[in-house]
Amino acid sequence: MYETGTATQVVAFHVMPGMPPPEGERHSHDYRLDVVVRRDDLDERGMVVDLDVLEQALRDAAGRIAGRDLETVVPAEAVTVEVFARWLHGELAAALGRLPGATLGVRVWENPSAFGGYAAPL
Repeated sequence: MYETGTATQVVAFHVMPGMPPPEGERHSHDYRLDVVVRRDDLDERGMVVDLDVLEQALRDAAGRIAGRDLETVVPAEAVTVEVFARWLHGELAAALGRLPGATLGVRVWENPSAFGGYAAPL
């Protein structure tokens, strides 16, 4: 299986309702966003996905949340890394369009050792 990916970092805020501080209070994370598109076969250009398009889609999504409260952007009561990853997948999938046979995987790292992820076909 072939794969193409990119990553970026973004600072955003969130609150985990019902949790004790610091998670239960507004706080920031320096999130690392990793995305990978996988396919069994390359397209007619010899690519999994156009890397420029993937990078721009990730930059655009990161720009929508940079310095903001995730709860104002991501439709969820509690924006966990799993919920955040699902939202990011949707944003990227909309930008990339249909890629037959491709799967998009997203990982949202809230620190160097902890992440949540989501993967689904494009």
